[in-house]
Amino acid sequence: MATTSLAPTPKLQFFDANGAPLAGGLLYTYAAGTTTPLATYTDSTGVSANTNPIVLDSRGEANVWLSETFYKFALYTAANVLIWTVDNINGTTNSPFGNTTVVNFTGDGTTTAFTLPVNGFNAIYINGVYQNRNTYTVTSLTVTFSAAPPNTSIIEVVYN
Repeated sequence: MATTSLAPTPKLQFFDANGAPLAGGLLYTYAAGTTTPLATYTDSTGVSANTNPIVLDSRGEANVWLSETFYKFALYTAANVLIWTVDNINGTTNSPFGNTTVVNFTGDGTTTAFTLPVNGFNAIYINGVYQNRNTYTVTSLTVTFSAAPPNTSIIEVVYN
């Protein structure tokens, strides 16, 4: 299993030259300075690799979790026309964005309260979807959701 860190934003989103979401766009990920494909992951567990290229959804978005190395990203349109390339993207946990730690829980469809190891998390995701603050409360070291996360859902608590 790979050690992962969150890309600079929780869910990457890309747009075309007109400002519309880059639906069906392609994000190729390589080892920095090369054209050697390098895996990214669908969530913090580092178990499920994204396809390479990553095909962006209808909103031009994708879940992109990085391993602890440096990457090159190349963004293309759905017609495989290059938009841009960025090299030396830092996937290490000592990136300028700080140390990122993720604590995972698994939903069972009935449990609403989960005990956190420490206070001070930045965000909560269920199956990769950011949870607005109005969907849960935090008391001491317990986060309580207004509705139980679905059975087998992955609950990610992200600390920075």
